[in-house]
Amino acid sequence: MLLCNMKVSKMPPSPCVMGIINVTPDSFYEASRVQEQSVLRERVRKILDEGGAIVDVGAYSTRPGAQEVSAEEEMERLRWALPIVVEEAKKWHDESRGEGPRPLISVDTFRASVAETCVTELGADIINDISGGMLDDAMLDVVARTGALYILMHSRGTPQNMQQQTTYEDGVVEEVIRFFKEQLDKLFERFEKFEEFERFERLGNVILDPGFGFAKTLEQNYALLKGLDRIREALPDYPLLVGVSRKSMIYKLLDTDASHALNGTTVLNTYALLHGASIIRVHDVKEAAEAIKICGILA
Repeated sequence: MLLCNMKVSKMPPSPCVMGIINVTPDSFYEASRVQEQSVLRERVRKILDEGGAIVDVGAYSTRPGAQEVSAEEEMERLRWALPIVVEEAKKWHDESRGEGPRPLISVDTFRASVAETCVTELGADIINDISGGMLDDAMLDVVARTGALYILMHSRGTPQNMQQQTTYEDGVVEEVIRFFKEQLDKLFERFEKFEEFERFERLGNVILDPGFGFAKTLEQNYALLKGLDRIREALPDYPLLVGVSRKSMIYKLLDTDASHALNGTTVLNTYALLHGASIIRVHDVKEAAEAIKICGILA
């Protein structure tokens, strides 16, 4: 397959905000769930109006203990949602007279077949894989074959059992770094099948996500956050995505719930930005964009 036939998207500006849309009935934060077309269109517009550069669409809840969803059902949800998201993002960009980079569309899936369809048929630019290629052997081939931007996240196990896999002999930060290096090596092996890709594309289409909340205890999540500088030092060529928005590492520590975790989210996003995060994945875009603006002055 020739490079000119592949979908090669440019990296988003750094730092930037990724806004979350869940077309699921059971995502952990109820306000992020979208089931109606009019609500979906409004949500896309709100993300972009408030400063989001990426819209991330998920059709399979990956919260700890979430129920299994078949590939067919996940794909059915995305076939409904993604064309609407792409259409609204294009309208928004056209209305802004094309000023600035166009919004990027991300699909949150660990299934290779779903990811490939979303990239080649439905307009997605980014594959956001919570398993970093571990839950579907074909995923890394899809990334190499399509040229899509790829978010490689650290996790263990499945959403159903990952919280039983939180033992890290060398510490969570070193484990995450080792995992990234191993999976990047595997990905580069796949790229060698497609000779049209030069080193820039190989290095320039991968974003690393340490996977806050995935196979980590509360204490490990904070150790990982404090280790962002170490991850950047070990893997300086790759942008870091931090996704802590309204997660249990915040609301359990503060003895509250996800609906009251915005302030804690902003605190952690600010810390992450000051320690090198390039993308922050959030439910609340306006507050995240304000954090980026303020951190830009402090940096």
